[in-house]
Amino acid sequence: MSRGGSGGKQRVKTARGRTAASTRWLERQLNDPYVRKAKAEGYRSRAAYKLIELDERFHFLRGAKRVIDLGIAPGGWTQVVRKVCPQAAVVGIDLLPTDPIDGAIILQMDFMAEEAPALLADALGGPADIVLSDMAANTVGHQQTDHLRTMALVEAGCQFASEVLRPGGTYVAKVLAGGADHSLVAELKRLFTTVKHAKPPASRKDSSEWYVIAQGFKGVVGSNAVQDEN
Repeated sequence: MSRGGSGGKQRVKTARGRTAASTRWLERQLNDPYVRKAKAEGYRSRAAYKLIELDERFHFLRGAKRVIDLGIAPGGWTQVVRKVCPQAAVVGIDLLPTDPIDGAIILQMDFMAEEAPALLADALGGPADIVLSDMAANTVGHQQTDHLRTMALVEAGCQFASEVLRPGGTYVAKVLAGGADHSLVAELKRLFTTVKHAKPPASRKDSSEWYVIAQGFKGVVGSNAVQDEN
């Protein structure tokens, strides 16, 4: 399927039925050090290192006991959570199927479905320390439309986080180039003590993704706030 190129770079042979775009994607995967590292260390995706690098900078994972992972598939972020915080219970949700992960409850459904937030909160069984969101809307190739659709997910995640986080909790979400909209940043600053944007090194340079990290939830909760059962 591949052969060595100059400097050890792997080149993909042409194959009948494979598009140029798929050939480029496969070649990039073969030469991506994060892909190789993920395989060597047992992570399901290179995205695991985005969370690792964000946590190295902002230190939000350690000590977490309850975590919600929005857009969990294929499970790399939850693997990181369980490695850093073996005691943490994780509840994840995704439209795509996700293989089981020890210590995690996984719901295969649309987070935007009306019943999803309550099901996630019930499965968690208490207030969350962290809400993680690596969700992104399917792109249509129109930059403004893609941005609006992804930001709708970020805003929905923020609303959900305000209903399930414990005071002092953290919300981490993927946004697109330019970061969160001014109105969303204002809402995050109302709800959290610090709001930062970051692009971890594992995020490809040609990718438009950034992450917003909101820490120190002030406890401004919605009517559906989860009560700690302990």
